[in-house]
Amino acid sequence: MAESKPDLLPGTLDMLVLKTMEAGSCHGYAIAQALRTMSGDMLDVEQGSLYPALYRMERRGWIKPKWGITETKRRAKFYHLTRLGRRQLEREATSWDAFVEAVGRVMGKV
Repeated sequence: MAESKPDLLPGTLDMLVLKTMEAGSCHGYAIAQALRTMSGDMLDVEQGSLYPALYRMERRGWIKPKWGITETKRRAKFYHLTRLGRRQLEREATSWDAFVEAVGRVMGKV
């Protein structure tokens, strides 16, 4: 039986996207690819979810876009974390760690 891919929990997409930008700026397609690769092909973020999240995070001041050229010579928006975005990532990571620990206790894993 093939392993099914999990749905993202509400509120986790922003944290995961911010995490992919921690090492440097990325364009949308590269962010989706990074999430897929880092998750061992378990997380497949669709454009219909990713781009609205990027626009929302831009409005909140967590990321800032800059036009650039991709490795395939296409023009694209590259997004990078702002100071506010780094703080938000820290808050979300702390909250996530507490959530994982609580679920682990319930499941008898901690």
